[in-house]
Amino acid sequence: MDKLTSMKVFATVAKSGSFAAAAKDLGISRAMATKHVMHLENALGVRLLNRTTRRISLTEAGASYLERCQQILEDIEETELAVTQLHTEPQGLLRISTPPFFGTFHLAPTIAAYLEQYPKVRVDLMVRGGTVDVVSEGLDLAIRLGELPDSSLIARKLASSPRIVCGAPAYFEKHGIPKTPLDLKQHNCLINWGFEPHDQWKFNGPDGEPIVVKVSGTMQANTADPLRMASIHGLGIVVLPTYIVGQDLRKERLQAVLEDYALPSMDIYAVYPHRRHLSAKVRTFLDFLAERLHPIPYWEEWRAA
Repeated sequence: MDKLTSMKVFATVAKSGSFAAAAKDLGISRAMATKHVMHLENALGVRLLNRTTRRISLTEAGASYLERCQQILEDIEETELAVTQLHTEPQGLLRISTPPFFGTFHLAPTIAAYLEQYPKVRVDLMVRGGTVDVVSEGLDLAIRLGELPDSSLIARKLASSPRIVCGAPAYFEKHGIPKTPLDLKQHNCLINWGFEPHDQWKFNGPDGEPIVVKVSGTMQANTADPLRMASIHGLGIVVLPTYIVGQDLRKERLQAVLEDYALPSMDIYAVYPHRRHLSAKVRTFLDFLAERLHPIPYWEEWRAA
């Protein structure tokens, strides 16, 4: 028999002073209640209860054992309550991994707003380029960009960010605006080796026809922000997703061109290890982040300007 169940039965019998009353409270038979107490007595080798036809009383050993049983049962109840609250009330440490630009300009403001609403949560934010092993790093979730590799992780799509060809208005005043993708061969194109399209810019024309242009320029980098800043300062043309350049387009620091020629969008995901028994802190943060990005992400506001 399960010892914890037997301890609970014993404590209930001692409290009520009756096997019949304890059995009724616990929803078991009187015979089963008796078996649980006898199981404990046999295991301990001592009598816990004095039984007469009229009443039940604790022996000296029984009184000592009852005190410890009650403490153990209370500790278990508190432990179960604490664990349950982790799944019902957002609290504790939330560990998140994110790419640098998204983490700085989009995730950090979201975290600040989230923590104001859920003050019992603390966040450990890991800002790192490349793919992070969520499980081995002990992360609750990670933000991933672009096509996802096959894995056992659960993925939730948060948004899609179109890639845009853009440059500073001053650059276009000096060098002219490209009218077709092939015109890019005559322009200084800044190349991002951090993610596609690298130096092979792949478009779909107005009629759906694919167009691939090999571009070149005087600057390349393995991350987006240096190229963004160089383009803002008039160095050349970049292809970047709108989650990076949306604010620059809205404030007219950059100007979109070739809008009739679509580039592949970049999808943005949150990935996490488990769907079953997802903790409240992870569940509420995912919902909070998704709500801020739906139905249309705020970085697309430049289109309405």
